[in-house]
Amino acid sequence: MTNVPTKPTRRLRCAIYTRKSSEEGLEQEFNSLHAQREACEAYIASQRSEGWVLVRDQYDDGGISGGTLERPALQQLLVDIEDGLVDVVVVYKIDRLSRSLMDFSKLVEVFDRNGVTFVSVTQSFNTTTSMGRLTLNILLSFAQFEREVTAERIRDKVKASRMKGMWMGGYVPLGYDVIDRKLVVNEEEAAKVRMVFERFVAIGSATVLARELRSEGFRNKQGTLVDKGYLYRLLNNRVYRGEAVHKGKSYPGEHEAIIDPRLWEQVHDIMSESPRKRANNSRTQTPALLKGLLFTATGAAMTPSSTKKGTRRYRYYVSMDLLKNRETPEDGIPRRLPADTAEAAVITEIRRVLRTPETTAQVIAALDREDIPEAEAIEALQQFPKLWDQLFPGEQARIVQLLVRRVTVTAEGLVIDLRTAGIAGVMRDLMTPRPLVAAA
Repeated sequence: MTNVPTKPTRRLRCAIYTRKSSEEGLEQEFNSLHAQREACEAYIASQRSEGWVLVRDQYDDGGISGGTLERPALQQLLVDIEDGLVDVVVVYKIDRLSRSLMDFSKLVEVFDRNGVTFVSVTQSFNTTTSMGRLTLNILLSFAQFEREVTAERIRDKVKASRMKGMWMGGYVPLGYDVIDRKLVVNEEEAAKVRMVFERFVAIGSATVLARELRSEGFRNKQGTLVDKGYLYRLLNNRVYRGEAVHKGKSYPGEHEAIIDPRLWEQVHDIMSESPRKRANNSRTQTPALLKGLLFTATGAAMTPSSTKKGTRRYRYYVSMDLLKNRETPEDGIPRRLPADTAEAAVITEIRRVLRTPETTAQVIAALDREDIPEAEAIEALQQFPKLWDQLFPGEQARIVQLLVRRVTVTAEGLVIDLRTAGIAGVMRDLMTPRPLVAAA
C-alpha cells in the first residue's frame, strides 16, 4: 500500500479582540473580558485542524464604548493587521468589535485589503461571500438600532430625573459636594461663591474681578486659578439658585440654593448690559486718586466727598477743618476742591515729568540694569499717556500712590511732590503686564 503525502495545512494566525463598555467589574478576578477570551480560545482550538493558531498578543479594551474606533487595543490590532501579523480576527460577538455600521464598514475594508477573515464565535457567517456580508450588515443594523434605543432610554431617564430635581452626575460645581448621589452644600466653598457674586455686583466687571481673584490666589474646585471664562460660567450656573437644568430648561432641584433670588437678579441685571458698556461703567466709577495724599498748607488732610444732582455725581476733596467745623484763618487756601480739577493737575504734572530728559535718563539707566533695551524704555515713556487712558481706575490709583509723595493746597495753587525714583518701577510694570492663564 502506497502512502500518499497530504498537503500541509496553511497556518492561520488568529487574534482575539475583546471589549467591555463600562469599567464596572473589571477589577474582578474573572470578568467579562476573560469570559469573551475563553470562548474565543475554545473556538480557535476547535479549528486547529484547519491550521488556526492563537497569537500571543492580547487585544483587550476595558471600559471603552463600541461607538468609536478610538480604542487603544483596536488601533494596535489594526496596525498589526497592516503589518501582516494577523490572518483571522476572532470576537465573541459582532458588537464587541463595533456598534456602528459605518465604523464596521471601515474595519471590513481594512480586513479585505489585507486578506483577513473576521469570525464571530456566537454568530456564524463568512465575510468572504455576498451572503455573509448581507448577514453581517443585518446584524450590525440591529446592533446599531439597539445602541440608539438604549441611548434614547438613557436620555429620557436623565430628563425625567432632572424634572424631579435630581442630581444626575457630571461636573460638581464649587460650593457643593456629592453625598449619596445628591448635591450637599459645602459651607466653606459656598461662602466663596457668595463672595464672588457680591463682588461682581460691586465691581460690575468680570475682567477686573478675575484679575483681583487671581492675585488673591482664588482657585476653582479642581485647584486651578480662575479666569474670566470660569467666572461667567459660575455666575450663570442656575444650580446656585437651587435648580436642576436640562437642555436649557430649569426645574426646582432637590439641593439647597446658595445664592438668594435678589443677589442673582442683581448680578444678571448687570450682565444683561453689553460687555463694552459694563467696561465703560467700571472705568467711569473713578476712585479718589489723591486719597491720603492731599493736604492743605496748614496740614489738614483733604478727604474725598461727593454730591449728586439729578443723574450726575460731583466729586470733591474737602478739608477736615471744614468737616469738623474748625476755625481757620482767612489765608485764601481753598477748603473744597473739585476732584476732577485736582486729579487732572496731578496727572498733567506726572506726564510733564516723564517727558523731561532727566527722567528719561534715570529710567533708561534703571531698566538697563534689568536688560531692558533703551529703545523699549523710551517708547514706554512716550506711550504713557495712551497707556494711562487704557488702565482701569484701580490701576491708575495704584500708580498715583507709587509716584506721588504729597500734594499741598496753597492759596497760589497745588504743590506736587513726586517720587521720581519710583518711575522706573512703574514703567517696568507697564511694559510687562501680568498675563491671565486659563484655568482647566
